[in-house]
Amino acid sequence: MKLEDKLIRTFLSVPVPIQVGSKKNMLYSTLDEKFQVNWVKNNNLHLTIKFLDFTKESAIPELLIEIEKITSKIKPFNLSIERTGCFPNKEKAKILWLGVTGLLDPLIDLFNNFEIVLQGFGFPKEEMNYNPHITIARIKYPQKLTPDVSLFLNSNFDPIKFPIDRVQFLSSELISTGVVYTLIKSFPLGESLTKEK
Repeated sequence: MKLEDKLIRTFLSVPVPIQVGSKKNMLYSTLDEKFQVNWVKNNNLHLTIKFLDFTKESAIPELLIEIEKITSKIKPFNLSIERTGCFPNKEKAKILWLGVTGLLDPLIDLFNNFEIVLQGFGFPKEEMNYNPHITIARIKYPQKLTPDVSLFLNSNFDPIKFPIDRVQFLSSELISTGVVYTLIKSFPLGESLTKEK
């Protein structure tokens, strides 16, 4: 295999405020330590927009050009982070998350624009509607007992301001100590709009 055909796992995301890490740390105590719960490391916390999965290294330069065309035309905007939730359900939760609220239209526009462009590169369209959230923990199965997440789901906290001013294109590599994310490129929002002024 040629070097330029190497496959790397990639995704598009938005960095989250530092307060998300301390909020996650506070939520540790809502789950009993006897359960197998993998809490996301603070420096790996992010809001995923689109997980591309395996991507040809040779396609990345062209991908970056197309991503920039989209991000440069969308103004920065503000959302909030509040409430807790889980997937697929509280009876057997696998993912614990913090919710993203506010006027979500610009974020959904970003997602939809990426979907259209990425289809042209052979990436499949998402089967489900985009549901923005910040994954903070993953629960492993099988376990002797199913974790009770009701205390986590009933937790309240003051909303965290979430300014969205950039999109990041990252690679994801699984190593023995966990997942390592590497920033390939960061795209400030609205760059072409500021140049037009």
